[in-house]
Amino acid sequence: MAKVLVAYASLTGNTEEIAELIAEGIREAGGEAVLKSVTDCNAVEIMNYEAVLLGAYTWGDGELPDEFLDFYEELDELDLSAYKAAAFGSGDTGYSIYCGAVDQIEAKLKERGAEIVQASLKIEYGPNAAEKEACRDFGRQFTETCAAVS
Repeated sequence: MAKVLVAYASLTGNTEEIAELIAEGIREAGGEAVLKSVTDCNAVEIMNYEAVLLGAYTWGDGELPDEFLDFYEELDELDLSAYKAAAFGSGDTGYSIYCGAVDQIEAKLKERGAEIVQASLKIEYGPNAAEKEACRDFGRQFTETCAAVS
């Protein structure tokens, strides 16, 4: 099964919780999930995995958070055409652009050649009980899709 890097940026812990739940789902589906904050790794580490899930909270009016910027810029140096990927994150519907950082991450993954194998997961603030299961499902579905298309 797939060896997946789940890299994320989290300020309040919401996106970290989403990442942890996604990793649980990956493991439940038989995949291997390695969970890392983007402040503790760099984009080239993606090359050590078969697939990647990237997540961030949205800052301000739809922007990437500062701690994600170096990782994001490092993606420009990578050819991700052999990788399956998806994006996730948290946001606030009170802003005109909901989860804009997630959309930017997905666009960057596509630009670098990654195959986006499922729609992005967007959660307002932190996940409620139903959304926690949706996060696990996201991880399970990602793993199953990666296994099916491999």
